[in-house]
Amino acid sequence: MERYIRLDESALGAGVRAAELDQLTPQVETAHRLLHSGGGAGAEFRGWMDLPVRDQRGELDRLQAVAARWREQATALVVIGIGGSYLGARAAIEMLLPLYRNELPARVRGGPKIYFLGNHMNPAVTAEILQLIEGEDVVVNVISKSGTTTEPALAFRLIRETLARRYPPAELRRRIVATTDARRGALKQLADDEGYEQFVIPDDVGGRYSVLTPVGLLPMAVAGIDVERVLAGAAAGRDFWSQPQMATNDAYRYAAWRNILARKGKEVELLANFDPHLHTFGEWWKQLFGESEGKDGKALYPASVDFTTDLHSLGQYIQEGRRILIETVLHVLEGEPPVQIPSEPRDLDGLEYLAGQSLAHVNAMAYQATVAAHQEGGVPVLQVHLARRSPEVFGQLVYFFETACAISGYLLGVNPFDQPGVEAYKKNMFRLLGKP
Repeated sequence: MERYIRLDESALGAGVRAAELDQLTPQVETAHRLLHSGGGAGAEFRGWMDLPVRDQRGELDRLQAVAARWREQATALVVIGIGGSYLGARAAIEMLLPLYRNELPARVRGGPKIYFLGNHMNPAVTAEILQLIEGEDVVVNVISKSGTTTEPALAFRLIRETLARRYPPAELRRRIVATTDARRGALKQLADDEGYEQFVIPDDVGGRYSVLTPVGLLPMAVAGIDVERVLAGAAAGRDFWSQPQMATNDAYRYAAWRNILARKGKEVELLANFDPHLHTFGEWWKQLFGESEGKDGKALYPASVDFTTDLHSLGQYIQEGRRILIETVLHVLEGEPPVQIPSEPRDLDGLEYLAGQSLAHVNAMAYQATVAAHQEGGVPVLQVHLARRSPEVFGQLVYFFETACAISGYLLGVNPFDQPGVEAYKKNMFRLLGKP
């Protein structure tokens, strides 16, 4: 399959030398061995590496059957999950489908509206979603390895209580699918007791790496995304980015440059895009790198920006603020609709010189101008070119960053597959709430 993702290092700036990449090559080769041999920390959570080529035909057929049934019968799907349990699916849906998909007529949308719940504890937004699904034909996908994570567990209680007033028990049972552990946990027990259909989160795949499991694939399929094309793109990425030669492995080069720049004193990496469809992909990327690398006082802080929007709020800082930033820009090369700029003879806005040109062309020039300006301002810029927005590209992009993150973590000397620090706030919260 074609390679849809390409790393462009041309805007790193004068302060970075190619020789630095050569000097890091032995360490990258060591990280490669640790990852592929299972000799590195967290090796028991490397199952994501083979997900695109695992023999999961039976599970995939069952998943697509559920998706087809829900697309035909339901008018609203509520996806309950937090972190890796919802970000990957939401990133895919927003990247590949109309951004305001829920607002489209049902005949155009081609499937149920999709709402995400359990990713916060804000009562106003929760109440708004519960109000939005009134009168809808609702189905629910609850996603949790344990079933005891506070946010999704509370949301699932609320949804069950709401829908139990609407549907009899047997009907409610058919409307809920649990994506959870194969053998243990509160959600697994509840699903067994109530008779919910279940899909398994593999034991060897951590939450933030789970987008290519039923965690991400079921909501994608219900939305109308061809998940087999997603997996095919990821499988091709696995072929491209499992090779040890850094000269031809863009994922390894990206990981290496991040580490080189961090060692030079850079502290923050901005993931930028020029397409609002990629906003939630940035949220997924932040969790991937933040949870994987943010340990032992190490790692770049992962942040994301949406251009050109954020050029009018953060552009000044990026251009002339503290020189602590590096920037990685996601750039979609083609496939945008031909929105043409109309003529306005009075030219009161001074933009008549653009009449007849496409909005895509103007956006592309803004992208080129921004990269050049930021590089000239002392911000090293890495560019990740995406051929287009398609299922194959999404799968390949996910695999690119997952691979780069694993290698980058080993270069830092941390376990890229655990997240011990996330328990601290939970302990304080449980104490304040009076948990027994």
